[in-house]
Amino acid sequence: MRIGELAERTGVSRRLLRYYEEQGLIIASRALNGYREYKESHVDVVLQIKGLLDAGLPTRIIQQLLPCLDKPQTIYVPDVTSEMITTLQREQARLSERIEFLTRNRDAIADYLDTVLSVKAANAESRATS
Repeated sequence: MRIGELAERTGVSRRLLRYYEEQGLIIASRALNGYREYKESHVDVVLQIKGLLDAGLPTRIIQQLLPCLDKPQTIYVPDVTSEMITTLQREQARLSERIEFLTRNRDAIADYLDTVLSVKAANAESRATS
């Protein structure tokens, strides 16, 4: 697939995809006409990169993590630094906090929705018996 289709399917701009390539996060092959060509697997990789960037990880750490995310049974990060460990621990804690926050919000919305639907059903039943 070409860069435009990859951008459309991932929600990542063409410019950002080229940046990912410059950073060594993805590698596109080139067609005879010079156009970048991406495999189907690039969709998942780009979405992983996007998620890790959204979590606040720098591209240099993402570059080291990508091989581990593809094959979790063989996790090995060469040249691990104390900075990388600290960054990952901080991001793990931050993501756990966000998950807890989102879970509370999801549960509150579900409770509210249950109440609204119950009241609506009760009102509809009252009108039907009136």
